[in-house]
Amino acid sequence: MPFSDLKKWTHDYPLLEDIIQLKPVTWLNPYKQKMSDIKSLPLNIHDMNDAEALWHRFAPYLAKAFPELQKTKGIIESPLREIPRMQQSLVENNSFAPGGRLFLKCDNELLVAGSIKARGGIFEVLHYAEQLAIEQGLLKKTDNYEILTEDRFKDFFSQYSIGVGSTGNLGLSIGIISAKLGFKVSVYMSADAKAWKKNLLRTKGATVLEFEGDFEEAINNGRAATHADPKGYFVDDENSKYLYLGYSVAAFRLQKQLEELNVKVDDEHPLFVYQPCGVGGSPGGVAFGLRQVFGDSAHCFFVEPTHSPAVLTGLLTGKMEKISVHDIGLDNRTEADGLAVGRSSAFASPISKLLISGCYTMEDDELFRLLYQLGTSENIFIEPSATAGLIGPHRIGQTDYIRQHNINPGNIIHIAWSTGGVLVPEEEMKGFFEKGKALFQSGVGVAG
Repeated sequence: MPFSDLKKWTHDYPLLEDIIQLKPVTWLNPYKQKMSDIKSLPLNIHDMNDAEALWHRFAPYLAKAFPELQKTKGIIESPLREIPRMQQSLVENNSFAPGGRLFLKCDNELLVAGSIKARGGIFEVLHYAEQLAIEQGLLKKTDNYEILTEDRFKDFFSQYSIGVGSTGNLGLSIGIISAKLGFKVSVYMSADAKAWKKNLLRTKGATVLEFEGDFEEAINNGRAATHADPKGYFVDDENSKYLYLGYSVAAFRLQKQLEELNVKVDDEHPLFVYQPCGVGGSPGGVAFGLRQVFGDSAHCFFVEPTHSPAVLTGLLTGKMEKISVHDIGLDNRTEADGLAVGRSSAFASPISKLLISGCYTMEDDELFRLLYQLGTSENIFIEPSATAGLIGPHRIGQTDYIRQHNINPGNIIHIAWSTGGVLVPEEEMKGFFEKGKALFQSGVGVAG
């Protein structure tokens, strides 16, 4: 990018100067619209209902293929937990204003793939498998999908290949379900992605290909190689509506969980949801679902590392996926490997521009500090990137957002969306915890 362009952008968008200097920032979205004012979106609640129906068709198959899902009858869902001890710890450390209630949406406990990517990744592969089987006359939507575990289906799917570019968790979800169905699956990863994720993928039957550059190089190579195969299907994190729909169904599930807990959500008792963000597909899909289900009572915020603010940079400048963090001089290096993304989703970003309330960025050290606090206060252990939403109430509380919307802070239902963790090896998690402990005790990474 010419220096003159960057100089003009920092003049037009002063916040960009702080982003370039790696300062944690909070951006409130001036383009957000009320649901009644949005003329059209590429998807709607009917698409969400269709997606939920597909999940239910595949439930018998999932329960049979994955024994851990028998107790849920094949439904992949995570618990919603109120975390009052963590909330108190945050208050005591001046990282949370008293009032409201804090919950953790525990996608770190999602079975099969261990992260939020189980929602979108598994959904897209199931959608593709169903489409292929129906087209070949092997399957009808009225069938009991348990039959998909039969060898004849595995033999059929083995003719086809699936590719995906991933920093880790999406690759796990795609690799696990694709290999289980019988597809040949290749996961294209940056060389600095976590070794344990690569190893786990290989044990599940996926081929892992590594690239020295970052996520962008991996996804570009994966896209090209898969498209060169006449029977190849690429799960494109930057452009997929099916990933998006898989994530969106979480809103229906959350609505039911809140009702079971007798938690009211309306304009007087709004929902504030804070989600870690990579390319923006998973938080975007969830935000889309939440706005469809809860309307203007849902306030959705994305969280990105200071070194990888891909979605924030795209939304702030209006360039969307056409700008990379590298274009503004950032290195896209972060311990939050699932968020180490340089360019936002072309599909999700224009929708998020209309639906989300804002974004904030944070430093890696703060992720580890929060990981330690959550572990000690609630005995919940998650990946560093999955802690990003916990500081949301503090960061948004420091802005004028709540006052501008005439909200009583004591009535807010805060939900930090925890995106991954259950598959992290014990030694790896212990290392995260010890690093967080050292940072916490030294005061490094404490929210300002």
